[in-house]
Amino acid sequence: MEDRLVFWQKEDQPFIFVLFINTADNLILIMKRKGEVALTSDQQQQPEANQEQKLDNIKELGQLEIPSYKSDIHCLTITGQVEGHMVLPPQNKTTKYEHVIPQLIAVEENPNIKGLLILLNTVGGDVEAGLAIAEAIASMTKPTVSIVLGGGHSIGVSIAVAADYSLIAPSATMTIHPIRLTGLVIGVPQTYEYLDKMQDRVVQFVVEHSRISEGQFRDLMFRTGELARDIGTVVVGNDAVDYGLIDQVGGINEALSKLEELKMAGGVLQ
Repeated sequence: MEDRLVFWQKEDQPFIFVLFINTADNLILIMKRKGEVALTSDQQQQPEANQEQKLDNIKELGQLEIPSYKSDIHCLTITGQVEGHMVLPPQNKTTKYEHVIPQLIAVEENPNIKGLLILLNTVGGDVEAGLAIAEAIASMTKPTVSIVLGGGHSIGVSIAVAADYSLIAPSATMTIHPIRLTGLVIGVPQTYEYLDKMQDRVVQFVVEHSRISEGQFRDLMFRTGELARDIGTVVVGNDAVDYGLIDQVGGINEALSKLEELKMAGGVLQ
């Protein structure tokens, strides 16, 4: 049995009575004036649904309404730790690469999206997962711009330089250090050789997608005295640009302006 409406009107009356019969055989009597639209029970409940949506927005996002502006730029955030083959504890803030890569494919295929903005505030994470994300970004035909806000450490460096153009906030930092392994190691010589080859992959990728030389990057990677009880270098804002690792110091405004410029130029850097 389908939902249906039954209409009738008494003579010399300005009102029309509507009987709404739903699939549960519930009878709802609605009175309306001529020319008005009779509301079903679902439509009558919409104000309550809207109120619940507003409460959910306050609870989840801290605001009543989400901006409904539809942009042709997709914003991708890389935050926390890049999670790869191992599931991290629930208290860790993570970016899962199996969530990111389908987004990149969707951006590449969607004709309504003209550019990709990548926001990074990451401590790094799984090297192979980070390289997978970086390679996917580097192979896109849509214009891509990355901006490091807060931090773009470890494998986050590779993701940052993978875009067509990269920016870093003046106070943001990037940590460059050798690849490290935690946990039980079986077969030390073989493991060292594997890590050495993986490190070469990271170095080669960064060098090919930025203006830094291989010698300079390896010098930053193996420099001692920069980090307590460790080797490596912390690069801040302008230093990342001076080394040729990042293209420009700037914020959201500069990143969006550059993306608009790339869109107008068809994704080709001038």
